[in-house]
Amino acid sequence: MKVLGVIPARLSSTRLPRKVLRDVAGRPLVVRVWDAAHRAPELADVLVATDSPEVVEACRRLGVPAVLTSPDHPSGTDRVWEVAQARAADVYVNIQGDEPLITPGHVAKLVAPFAARRDTQVTTLKIRATPEEEPNPNVNKVVTGVDGRALYFSKHPIPYDRDGHGVIRFKHIGLYAYTRAALDAYHRLPPSPLELTERLEQLRFLEHGIPITVVETDEPTIGVDTEEDLRAVEAIFAARRA
Repeated sequence: MKVLGVIPARLSSTRLPRKVLRDVAGRPLVVRVWDAAHRAPELADVLVATDSPEVVEACRRLGVPAVLTSPDHPSGTDRVWEVAQARAADVYVNIQGDEPLITPGHVAKLVAPFAARRDTQVTTLKIRATPEEEPNPNVNKVVTGVDGRALYFSKHPIPYDRDGHGVIRFKHIGLYAYTRAALDAYHRLPPSPLELTERLEQLRFLEHGIPITVVETDEPTIGVDTEEDLRAVEAIFAARRA
Protein backbone atom coordinates (compact mmCIF):
# COMPACT_ATOMS: atom_id res chain seq x y z
CA MET A 1 0.00 0.00 0.00
CA LYS A 2 1.54 3.29 -1.11
CA VAL A 3 0.91 6.11 1.39
CA LEU A 4 1.71 9.74 0.59
CA GLY A 5 2.01 12.38 3.32
CA VAL A 6 0.80 15.88 2.42
CA ILE A 7 1.23 18.94 4.65
CA PRO A 8 -1.25 21.68 3.64
CA ALA A 9 0.29 25.03 4.60
CA ARG A 10 -1.68 28.22 4.06
CA LEU A 11 0.38 31.33 4.75
CA SER A 12 -2.49 33.59 5.79
CA SER A 13 -3.92 32.67 9.18
CA THR A 14 -6.48 34.54 11.23
CA ARG A 15 -5.45 33.82 14.80
CA LEU A 16 -1.69 33.59 14.28
CA PRO A 17 -0.54 35.43 11.10
CA ARG A 18 2.06 33.67 8.94
CA LYS A 19 2.27 30.89 11.50
CA VAL A 20 3.64 28.22 9.15
CA LEU A 21 6.81 30.31 8.76
CA ARG A 22 7.15 31.22 12.45
CA ASP A 23 10.45 30.09 13.95
CA VAL A 24 10.49 26.99 16.14
CA ALA A 25 13.95 26.25 17.52
CA GLY A 26 15.69 27.60 14.44
CA ARG A 27 13.42 26.14 11.73
CA PRO A 28 10.07 27.29 10.29
CA LEU A 29 7.03 25.64 11.87
CA VAL A 30 6.02 23.88 8.64
CA VAL A 31 9.54 22.44 8.29
CA ARG A 32 9.31 21.14 11.88
CA VAL A 33 6.09 19.38 10.84
CA TRP A 34 7.88 17.86 7.82
CA ASP A 35 10.77 16.75 10.05
CA ALA A 36 8.32 14.90 12.30
CA ALA A 37 6.26 13.35 9.48
CA HIS A 38 9.37 12.27 7.58
CA ARG A 39 10.23 9.86 10.43
CA ALA A 40 7.10 7.75 9.82
CA PRO A 41 8.10 4.55 7.97
CA GLU A 42 4.58 4.13 6.54
CA LEU A 43 4.95 7.23 4.36
CA ALA A 44 6.55 6.67 0.95
CA ASP A 45 7.09 10.42 0.67
CA VAL A 46 6.08 13.65 2.43
CA LEU A 47 5.63 17.03 0.76
CA VAL A 48 4.32 20.48 1.64
CA ALA A 49 1.35 21.82 -0.38
CA THR A 50 1.00 25.57 -0.07
CA ASP A 51 -0.62 28.62 -1.64
CA SER A 52 2.50 30.73 -1.17
CA PRO A 53 5.71 31.00 -3.24
CA GLU A 54 7.35 32.29 -0.05
CA VAL A 55 6.62 29.00 1.73
CA VAL A 56 7.86 27.00 -1.28
CA GLU A 57 11.13 28.97 -1.23
CA ALA A 58 11.57 28.59 2.54
CA CYS A 59 11.11 24.82 2.18
CA ARG A 60 13.43 24.61 -0.83
CA ARG A 61 16.25 26.31 1.08
CA LEU A 62 16.04 23.58 3.72
CA GLY A 63 15.70 20.65 1.33
CA VAL A 64 11.99 20.07 1.97
CA PRO A 65 9.86 19.15 -1.10
CA ALA A 66 7.02 21.62 -1.63
CA VAL A 67 4.46 22.27 -4.37
CA LEU A 68 2.45 25.38 -5.14
CA THR A 69 -1.32 24.80 -5.12
CA SER A 70 -4.30 27.01 -5.87
CA PRO A 71 -4.87 29.95 -3.50
CA ASP A 72 -8.62 29.37 -3.86
CA HIS A 73 -8.83 26.17 -1.81
CA PRO A 74 -11.02 26.77 1.27
CA SER A 75 -9.60 23.81 3.22
CA GLY A 76 -6.55 21.63 3.69
CA THR A 77 -8.52 18.67 2.35
CA ASP A 78 -9.02 20.49 -0.95
CA ARG A 79 -5.28 21.17 -1.09
CA VAL A 80 -4.55 17.45 -0.57
CA TRP A 81 -7.06 16.68 -3.32
CA GLU A 82 -5.10 18.86 -5.76
CA VAL A 83 -1.89 17.01 -4.92
CA ALA A 84 -3.70 13.70 -5.51
CA GLN A 85 -4.46 14.75 -9.09
CA ALA A 86 -0.75 14.56 -9.91
CA ARG A 87 0.62 12.07 -7.35
CA ALA A 88 -0.77 8.53 -7.33
CA ALA A 89 -1.12 6.73 -3.99
CA ASP A 90 -3.46 4.29 -2.27
CA VAL A 91 -3.84 6.47 0.81
CA TYR A 92 -3.17 10.19 1.37
CA VAL A 93 -2.31 11.41 4.87
CA ASN A 94 -3.24 15.01 5.64
CA ILE A 95 -0.75 16.35 8.19
CA GLN A 96 -1.77 19.83 9.33
CA GLY A 97 0.98 22.40 8.82
CA ASP A 98 0.73 23.47 12.46
CA GLU A 99 1.23 20.03 14.12
CA PRO A 100 4.99 19.77 14.83
CA LEU A 101 4.58 17.15 17.57
CA ILE A 102 3.16 14.35 15.44
CA THR A 103 4.93 11.00 15.80
CA PRO A 104 5.38 7.85 13.73
CA GLY A 105 2.81 6.32 16.12
CA HIS A 106 0.16 8.80 14.99
CA VAL A 107 0.76 7.98 11.33
CA ALA A 108 0.74 4.23 12.00
CA LYS A 109 -2.65 4.46 13.73
CA LEU A 110 -4.08 6.54 10.88
CA VAL A 111 -2.96 4.10 8.21
CA ALA A 112 -3.69 0.77 9.97
CA PRO A 113 -7.48 0.69 9.33
CA PHE A 114 -6.93 0.80 5.56
CA ALA A 115 -4.98 -2.47 5.77
CA ALA A 116 -7.42 -4.05 8.24
CA ARG A 117 -10.68 -3.19 6.40
CA ARG A 118 -10.88 -2.66 2.67
CA ASP A 119 -13.99 -0.48 3.00
CA THR A 120 -12.16 2.19 5.03
CA GLN A 121 -12.47 5.59 3.36
CA VAL A 122 -11.34 8.20 5.90
CA THR A 123 -9.53 7.95 9.24
CA THR A 124 -8.60 10.39 11.98
CA LEU A 125 -7.43 10.36 15.62
CA LYS A 126 -8.81 11.16 19.06
CA ILE A 127 -7.28 11.50 22.53
CA ARG A 128 -8.87 11.98 25.93
CA ALA A 129 -9.57 15.66 26.51
CA THR A 130 -8.19 17.33 29.61
CA PRO A 131 -10.57 19.26 31.92
CA GLU A 132 -9.08 22.48 30.54
CA GLU A 133 -9.67 21.41 26.92
CA GLU A 134 -13.29 20.29 27.31
CA PRO A 135 -14.93 23.77 27.47
CA ASN A 136 -12.40 25.39 25.10
CA PRO A 137 -14.06 26.16 21.72
CA ASN A 138 -10.62 26.19 20.07
CA VAL A 139 -10.34 22.46 20.86
CA ASN A 140 -12.47 20.25 18.60
CA LYS A 141 -14.27 17.33 20.17
CA VAL A 142 -15.52 14.05 18.68
CA VAL A 143 -18.00 11.34 19.69
CA THR A 144 -17.91 7.87 18.14
CA GLY A 145 -20.13 4.82 17.86
CA VAL A 146 -19.34 1.35 19.17
CA ASP A 147 -17.84 0.53 15.77
CA GLY A 148 -15.24 3.30 16.17
CA ARG A 149 -16.78 5.50 13.51
CA ALA A 150 -17.42 9.19 14.11
CA LEU A 151 -20.95 10.24 15.04
CA TYR A 152 -20.22 13.95 15.29
CA PHE A 153 -17.51 16.59 15.67
CA SER A 154 -18.03 19.86 17.51
CA LYS A 155 -16.29 22.77 19.18
CA HIS A 156 -18.81 22.30 22.00
CA PRO A 157 -18.05 19.83 24.84
CA ILE A 158 -19.92 16.74 23.62
CA PRO A 159 -21.58 14.55 24.79
CA TYR A 160 -23.66 16.66 27.20
CA ASP A 161 -23.61 15.14 30.71
CA ARG A 162 -27.25 15.82 31.57
CA ASP A 163 -27.33 14.10 34.96
CA GLY A 164 -23.80 15.03 36.00
CA HIS A 165 -22.57 11.45 36.41
CA GLY A 166 -19.25 12.20 34.71
CA VAL A 167 -18.34 11.45 31.12
CA ILE A 168 -15.16 10.87 29.15
CA ARG A 169 -14.80 13.39 26.36
CA PHE A 170 -12.39 13.09 23.46
CA LYS A 171 -10.36 15.77 21.72
CA HIS A 172 -10.10 15.42 17.96
CA ILE A 173 -6.55 15.50 16.63
CA GLY A 174 -6.70 17.11 13.18
CA LEU A 175 -4.77 14.50 11.21
CA TYR A 176 -6.58 12.57 8.48
CA ALA A 177 -6.00 9.81 5.96
CA TYR A 178 -8.18 9.27 2.89
CA THR A 179 -8.56 7.16 -0.20
CA ARG A 180 -8.46 8.95 -3.55
CA ALA A 181 -12.19 8.25 -3.97
CA ALA A 182 -13.02 9.94 -0.65
CA LEU A 183 -10.95 12.99 -1.60
CA ASP A 184 -12.70 13.21 -4.97
CA ALA A 185 -16.11 12.98 -3.29
CA TYR A 186 -15.24 15.67 -0.76
CA HIS A 187 -14.03 18.09 -3.42
CA ARG A 188 -17.05 17.44 -5.64
CA LEU A 189 -19.67 17.89 -2.89
CA PRO A 190 -20.84 21.36 -1.82
CA PRO A 191 -20.13 22.54 1.74
CA SER A 192 -22.75 20.99 4.02
CA PRO A 193 -25.00 22.82 6.51
CA LEU A 194 -23.36 21.42 9.65
CA GLU A 195 -19.90 22.04 8.19
CA LEU A 196 -20.78 25.69 7.69
CA THR A 197 -22.37 25.95 11.15
CA GLU A 198 -19.47 24.45 13.10
CA ARG A 199 -16.77 25.54 10.64
CA LEU A 200 -15.43 21.97 10.65
CA GLU A 201 -14.63 20.57 7.20
CA GLN A 202 -14.81 16.90 8.26
CA LEU A 203 -18.57 17.20 8.84
CA ARG A 204 -19.05 17.28 5.06
CA PHE A 205 -18.05 13.60 4.96
CA LEU A 206 -20.52 12.63 7.69
CA GLU A 207 -23.44 14.63 6.28
CA HIS A 208 -23.00 12.91 2.92
CA GLY A 209 -22.79 9.42 4.42
CA ILE A 210 -19.03 8.90 4.10
CA PRO A 211 -17.88 7.22 7.34
CA ILE A 212 -14.82 8.37 9.29
CA THR A 213 -12.97 5.77 11.34
CA VAL A 214 -11.61 7.32 14.55
CA VAL A 215 -8.61 5.70 16.26
CA GLU A 216 -7.63 6.54 19.84
CA THR A 217 -4.07 7.59 20.66
CA ASP A 218 -2.39 8.37 23.96
CA GLU A 219 0.25 10.62 22.37
CA PRO A 220 -0.73 14.28 22.82
CA THR A 221 -0.03 16.96 20.25
CA ILE A 222 -0.24 20.74 20.17
CA GLY A 223 -1.87 22.35 17.14
CA VAL A 224 -0.28 25.81 16.93
CA ASP A 225 -3.13 28.32 16.69
CA THR A 226 -2.03 31.03 19.14
CA GLU A 227 1.12 32.68 20.52
CA GLU A 228 0.59 30.60 23.66
CA ASP A 229 0.61 27.38 21.60
CA LEU A 230 3.79 28.52 19.86
CA ARG A 231 5.53 29.17 23.19
CA ALA A 232 4.46 25.75 24.48
CA VAL A 233 5.90 24.03 21.41
CA GLU A 234 9.14 26.03 21.65
CA ALA A 235 9.47 24.93 25.30
CA ILE A 236 9.13 21.29 24.30
CA PHE A 237 11.83 21.60 21.63
CA ALA A 238 14.08 23.43 24.09
CA ALA A 239 13.62 20.61 26.60
CA ARG A 240 14.47 18.04 23.93
CA ARG A 241 17.70 19.87 23.11
CA ALA A 242 18.60 20.04 26.79
